[in-house]
Amino acid sequence: MNADAAEIFSAGRIDFHAHAILPSYVDALKKLKIDAAAEEGFPLPKWNVESHLQFMEDAGIDFTVLSMATPHISDKSAARAINEEFAELCRRFPKKFGFVATLPLPHVEGSIEEFNYATKKLGALGVKVASNSDGVYLGDERLDPIFSALNEKNSLVIIHPSPARQLPRAGVVTGKVMALFEYPVDTTRAVLNMPANGTLEKFPRLKIVVPHCGSFLPYMKQRAGAMFQMLASMNLMPPTDFAASFGKLFFDTAGDPMPEQFDMLLKVASLDKIIFGTDYPYVPAQILLRKKKSFDEELSRRGWTEKIYVDNARALLGG
Repeated sequence: MNADAAEIFSAGRIDFHAHAILPSYVDALKKLKIDAAAEEGFPLPKWNVESHLQFMEDAGIDFTVLSMATPHISDKSAARAINEEFAELCRRFPKKFGFVATLPLPHVEGSIEEFNYATKKLGALGVKVASNSDGVYLGDERLDPIFSALNEKNSLVIIHPSPARQLPRAGVVTGKVMALFEYPVDTTRAVLNMPANGTLEKFPRLKIVVPHCGSFLPYMKQRAGAMFQMLASMNLMPPTDFAASFGKLFFDTAGDPMPEQFDMLLKVASLDKIIFGTDYPYVPAQILLRKKKSFDEELSRRGWTEKIYVDNARALLGG
């Protein structure tokens, strides 16, 4: 591995939600004719390792788990090139960076092959998966062989949103800037689909991280639990232990945890399932530093600083 367990556990404060805009990724977008600004409604941020390391120092972050940026890609050769470049970056800075592998979802054989290669040969800490890949959502039984392979290795699985295929883009702001509404919507859609189809029961060893303070799940947990129960009683879906499945999930704090979202998340997630995330560089460093100051003050007031930054991170990576 790029950073073994001992190195990671001794690192201190860990950021689980950050991206690197690598040349291999930019090249893949060009080759595949994907216009990031048009698809996301947001320009692809600039990134370099020196700026990221400076941000980490300024923010008091000791170790960062990097993942591929958005838009997501499903090309196998591009995924391999991106994973190779991530691995090289992490070899250069083994005490600062680890990475989760890019998979060419929804391609089953290619994704399993890349998972095995990235974890065994490149030292990936786990995988990043899109909420939907070319319209195939997490929880879809077509992805079961992939999740079975991940489950066998007790894998870390970090979810990141991807826009739905069909959106009302014209004349409505939520369809123009994906990060405003569609990202949390699609994350929520994907996460609800997993217990609805028994994914978390079939693959109980997965360590799944939901981004952005749980997206809209703090609202949907009670509603979905009641609806799932009602639909099962009408034989419209299989019975599922929604609460038990939901309780297995981890949640990162990327986004705007203060002053309201963190407390909303605590109403549906136990404290030991919450880990820290920044979403750097999609959020500029100076804004993140201001947000983190407010968040840190609240954690300190509650006596939860080490719990969120260190203890939960170690449980997730080492459990």
